[in-house]
Amino acid sequence: MDSKAFVEELAAANQALLDELGDVRALADSHPQPRDGLATLLRVALANEISVAELAARWMPTVADWDIKIALAQQAGDEARHFILLEKRLATLGISLADFAPPAENKLFAYLNSLETPVEKIAAGQFTLEALAYKVNDAFLRYCELVGDKETAQLYRNFIQPDELFHHQLGRRLLEKHARSDDDQRRARQAVTKTLAVARELRAAAAQKLGTACFPGC
Repeated sequence: MDSKAFVEELAAANQALLDELGDVRALADSHPQPRDGLATLLRVALANEISVAELAARWMPTVADWDIKIALAQQAGDEARHFILLEKRLATLGISLADFAPPAENKLFAYLNSLETPVEKIAAGQFTLEALAYKVNDAFLRYCELVGDKETAQLYRNFIQPDELFHHQLGRRLLEKHARSDDDQRRARQAVTKTLAVARELRAAAAQKLGTACFPGC
C-alpha cells in the first residue's frame, strides 16, 4: 500500500478509540475534587512526562536515520520542558516534590522499550502515544477549569498541547516517509494496536484508583 494511504487508514482506525479515551463526556461522570486534589493528578503528569522523555532519549541512539534521531531528540527536550512547567505549577500551589521519584517501568513502557524497528517506534510513540496524550490532556484541562484551576488549564492549552500535537504530526510525516514496505506497515499496525490496547487497560485501572477518568497523558 502507498505509505500515505497507509497512514491515513491507520489514523482513521485509531480515531474511535482515541475519541473514547479522550471523551470529554467523561467529565460528567467524574467527581470533581477540591482544587488541592489536583496535586495528585499533576504528579501523574510528572511521571508521564519523565517516562516519555526517557523513552525518546533511549530510542535516539537505536535508530540510524537522522530525521528520526532529531525528532526523538526534540521530543525528549519538549517532554523535559513540560516536566519543568508542571513542577513550577506545583511549587506555586505549595506542593513539594521532595519525595518525587521517577516511576518504575509499567506495562506500557515495558512494551514500548521492547520495540525493535524505527517504524514501530514512530508508530507507537509519536504517532499514537502523542495523539492519545493530546486527546486525554484536552479532557484534563477542561476538568481543571471545572474545579477552578484555570492556571493549570492554560498551561496545558498554551504550552503542552501544541507540543503534543506537533509530535503526533511529526510522527505522521515520518511514517509516511519510512513505512513503505509491507513488513514495515505490518509492524507499524501491530505496534499501534498493542499500544492503544495497553494504554486503555492502564488508564482504566488508574481511573478507578484516582476516582476520575480525567487525568493527563504525556
